[in-house]
Amino acid sequence: MLTFEGLDENFKFLVLEVKNQIAATRNFVNSPSRSLFRKITSRDDYIDNLKTIIENKTYSRINKDTQLDDNTLNKIRAIQLASVNLERIGDYCVNIVNQMAYLEDKSFVNRFESPEAFDIIETTTASIEKGFDDKDMPLALAICKSEYNLDSLYKDNFNRIMAEMGSGKNIPDLVTVLFIFRYLERIGDSLLNIGEAIIFSILGERIKIEQFESLQHTLTVSGFDGSFSDIDFQGIWGSRSGCRIGHVQAKDKENGPPVAQGSIYKEGNLAKIKAERDNLKLWNKMFPGRVPDIFGYHETPAENKASMLVEFLPGCTLDTMILTSDDVDLENGLFTLEQSLRNIWTTTIKKGPFVTNYMEQLKSRQAGVLQVHPEFNRHARSLGSSEIISSAELIDEAISAEHGLPAPFTVFIHGDFNCNNVVYSNADERIRFIDLYRSRNFDYIQDISVFLVSCFRMPIFDRPIRNKINVVISRFYSFAEEFAAENNDPTWKARLTLALVRSFYTSTRFEFNYGFAKEMFNRSMFLLEKINRYSGSWDNFTLPEDILHY
Repeated sequence: MLTFEGLDENFKFLVLEVKNQIAATRNFVNSPSRSLFRKITSRDDYIDNLKTIIENKTYSRINKDTQLDDNTLNKIRAIQLASVNLERIGDYCVNIVNQMAYLEDKSFVNRFESPEAFDIIETTTASIEKGFDDKDMPLALAICKSEYNLDSLYKDNFNRIMAEMGSGKNIPDLVTVLFIFRYLERIGDSLLNIGEAIIFSILGERIKIEQFESLQHTLTVSGFDGSFSDIDFQGIWGSRSGCRIGHVQAKDKENGPPVAQGSIYKEGNLAKIKAERDNLKLWNKMFPGRVPDIFGYHETPAENKASMLVEFLPGCTLDTMILTSDDVDLENGLFTLEQSLRNIWTTTIKKGPFVTNYMEQLKSRQAGVLQVHPEFNRHARSLGSSEIISSAELIDEAISAEHGLPAPFTVFIHGDFNCNNVVYSNADERIRFIDLYRSRNFDYIQDISVFLVSCFRMPIFDRPIRNKINVVISRFYSFAEEFAAENNDPTWKARLTLALVRSFYTSTRFEFNYGFAKEMFNRSMFLLEKINRYSGSWDNFTLPEDILHY
């Protein structure tokens, strides 16, 4: 345990007082008395004070000492989180004894399984200190799983209470007992949080018990048979996909299956993870080595979750290259990307016509945009003699235009072709792709537009770097123009305009810099108006390239 400023002693006293509070609450439920009631309520104040002391010491230490190593810092944070939940358990005990006053028959609660619930709570609470002291992962998992056992008891007793209410007898006492079991169940929630705090102190990463178990299952499927203590897990934050993503590697990287040398763990919605797994298999079948290998996959249908381990790709993403690489390396990366895409698209091309759905994609994400920027729902108004059409009407008219503007062919696209989903390895001059759950046969213009706007929306405003971004955008635009000419696609600019409308507009939901978000919104509206004012042949439609530059 930590030894600075008496924090370890404060925490031990807090655990001890909560254990005493639980035992006293159990005694009160069995045999209520005024003296025991006063003892429980007064102890609650002491528990609150201990929690406050620990909280002040943890924050003070973190603020004062900037040289703390990661292990010490993780333990401080874990103790603070555990202390908050121990204090909550103390509050729930007080709530339980307060509920006893509403029972007409004080022994009524013992007709149900409250002794079993208290057994679980007391046994689990008694192991908290050891879990922290010994960094005992199995014990931490056992603490977490007490929540499941208390949930099961609550469910069983809830069903029994509901059934007895049907008789019309003892209704007030039954309702009171239900409240008591609800507080016992909430103690389980706090114990779960404490167990996860211990896991955090061991791993250095916040990971929920179900995610931990999913990771364990997936590692087992991958062929890794070592202890979890042999694994380094580092969470990767900032994902917009809703998935939990982490970097996993063995501490001993020289031995074991491929996962031991490093892999990426993804856990999230079952349909999304399954779709990505299927697409990775499809990519590797069509273009071996272009995407990560799959090391392991695991489903938890009851929770609508799935997880998988995939190969960790060497190199860096294209957005990082744009910001940090010299011109020669960036040139090599872009050239390799263009050649790779030309090969993939030419190999998978299927003649159309194919009706796209860029405006429908926009509408499906519109609620998310308006939640962040409500003012981006532009209303119709007049400006002098000119009429300004509402954004809703512009979108509806563009849908009609899009139906008459099919793509002449489809290719197999990435589907989420942001520049940070492209990995370039300078060592072997190789381009590979990640985050592929949206891959499908579609208009190549979708990937073109997503890539261009992902470069545009990089929140970098330093002019030399911004100029570099603009050069990349112009180069990729020229590549799109070449591919369209090579494959007899005269309407590509009109379709790209619709796709850019979609990409500019929907990207604003990720941007809280209002000025920059407004730039993207205005560009989307300008392009919509250009589409809706146009009355000629789509073969002759022009797209002002400078709208892609900032």
